[in-house]
Amino acid sequence: MRTSSDRERCVDALGTATMTYVPLPDRETGPGCGFRNAVRIERTSAAIGDPFALSCRAALSLAMWEQHVLQPASMRILGSPIVRIEHFGSYACRNIYSREGASRSRHATADALDIAGFVLDDGRRIRIASDWGDDTSVDASALADISDSDRAAAFLRTIHRGACRYFDGALGPDYNAAHADHFHLDRGGFRVCR
Repeated sequence: MRTSSDRERCVDALGTATMTYVPLPDRETGPGCGFRNAVRIERTSAAIGDPFALSCRAALSLAMWEQHVLQPASMRILGSPIVRIEHFGSYACRNIYSREGASRSRHATADALDIAGFVLDDGRRIRIASDWGDDTSVDASALADISDSDRAAAFLRTIHRGACRYFDGALGPDYNAAHADHFHLDRGGFRVCR
């Protein structure tokens, strides 16, 4: 996504997304903390609860993931669109795992968002903490005979794998205990999908 590294092209591309946002002034809040070319997301293709700040490149990744992975997978696997994304926030001036002496988190530059779950149009709620499941063999292509809980797990695993195409970092419950209840999606300096 070369567009995301070019400030003007990123803003132009983001303008075509199904997203309500307000550009934010560049800001520095501390050593290694702050953001440039960021937006305050007020709504995506779904409601989001509290608005959050994201760098343009992370917002563009979110929009692409929603359009090409999240909403199609929700319809195909769960039979209903996502109407609300539940999140734990984005921008925070802190180190990785909030550990003293650790490197700055991608949250410190508004390049990361933590997603906890989803609410579907039919009222169902899918939460990463409770619906991820232990069975990695659930196949989203063979949905006819699987339970609702396996269907939810297949959905979460499908959208997690799909996030790896649009984000540099896509961490979930299989990464470590700190991510047991959410997906950490970021635009960073290295690629990791776990």
